[in-house]
Amino acid sequence: MNKKKVAIQVKDLDKVYRLYDKPSDRMMEALGLSRKKKYKEHHALNQVNLKVYQGETVGIIGTNGSGKSTILKIITGVLNPSAGEVKVNGRISALLELGAGFNQEYNGIENIYLNGTMIGFSEKEIDEKMDAILEFADIGDYVYQPVKTYSSGMFVRLAFAVAINIEPEILIVDEALSVGDVFFQAKCYHKFEEFKRMGKTILFVSHDLSSISKYCDRVVLLNQGVKLGEGAPKEMIDVYKRVLVGQYEVTEDEGGGLLNDREVTDAAAAKAGINPKLLEYGTNAAKITEYYITDDKGIHTTAVIKGQEFTIHMKVDFAEDVPAPIFAFTIKNIKGTEITGTNTMVEKAFLEPVGAGEKKEVAFTQKMSLQGGEYLLSLGVTGYERDKFEVYHRLYDVLNLTVISDKDTVGFYDMGTVARVYDEDEEKPE
Repeated sequence: MNKKKVAIQVKDLDKVYRLYDKPSDRMMEALGLSRKKKYKEHHALNQVNLKVYQGETVGIIGTNGSGKSTILKIITGVLNPSAGEVKVNGRISALLELGAGFNQEYNGIENIYLNGTMIGFSEKEIDEKMDAILEFADIGDYVYQPVKTYSSGMFVRLAFAVAINIEPEILIVDEALSVGDVFFQAKCYHKFEEFKRMGKTILFVSHDLSSISKYCDRVVLLNQGVKLGEGAPKEMIDVYKRVLVGQYEVTEDEGGGLLNDREVTDAAAAKAGINPKLLEYGTNAAKITEYYITDDKGIHTTAVIKGQEFTIHMKVDFAEDVPAPIFAFTIKNIKGTEITGTNTMVEKAFLEPVGAGEKKEVAFTQKMSLQGGEYLLSLGVTGYERDKFEVYHRLYDVLNLTVISDKDTVGFYDMGTVARVYDEDEEKPE
């Protein structure tokens, strides 16, 4: 039982929109002139339940139109639900439609006071936060000009600075961390991490799965207004990828099962770095029957020394004709962030049709530049048929890959930098 207090509780939440074929139908119904129903109902949210505990960072993912932004707007009071209830325990700062509350005729300073007052701060409290807001926005003397004269970048910087610096108990973010230039984005992410360290409650919507994986304690997956499930970021991201290619089904007994789950029960396979409970799915027009890694000497291994070459192998059997199969691999860290990967189409290595009954062996050879640590390898065979993307077979996190290193630099990979230091009067090579 979770002993933390609930910061946000969403219970049986519905949001229904009426969709009309033409504006006149809406008008006739509003005036009571129509006896027949002139609209179709669209459920943006359908019986959604959610709890976010104080100090938690919860991510919401899903395809476009899944209801992610709608649920955030209902929680923040921008929209009213059609049914259900929302309870919030704490002061919210919402990064939804940045600058939505700005008056275009006011200058930056006036809009800071306007927004702060709307959130519930006194003029004195806003005065105390003014320096932090101006420093974060970093738009100079433009803050004294009407915001209608701002570039889109300046407008976003000021709006974000106001929202992020009011010290809320609950921060709600909808894709807002990708605003501005790369330097401003870095500042935004730093502030976000600071909020996490302070134990703030964060509800976070993003299409950036790396950010979801990095920052979130728990992830909720929505699809077409329905909550498909919630759990660890890596688990939900893997399910989401199946939703994207239409290969996820909801089972009646579990409320959200995985298709074609396969368990490898051989203990020796697990010791060899093979995932004993790997996730696989696909149409089975092609099937990956064997996979392994070799080092620069051709020896089978799951441990590679940083700086050396290694090769990822897979063997594929084709049960059907496939016009142009694409063979691919992806390497993720243990948090589920995709670090690198490629495929035969990108590498222009194979763009030919394959007939039923044929077998192919694929090899990807590269230098290991990742930092020392543990990684997960995923494999896939996909392709396009009449412009439709097809997944023939995918194996998620099929192998554990260990990188052995005696020198780790900052970040995910090593650029192979050569560093030299010279005396001022020393002759330097060209």
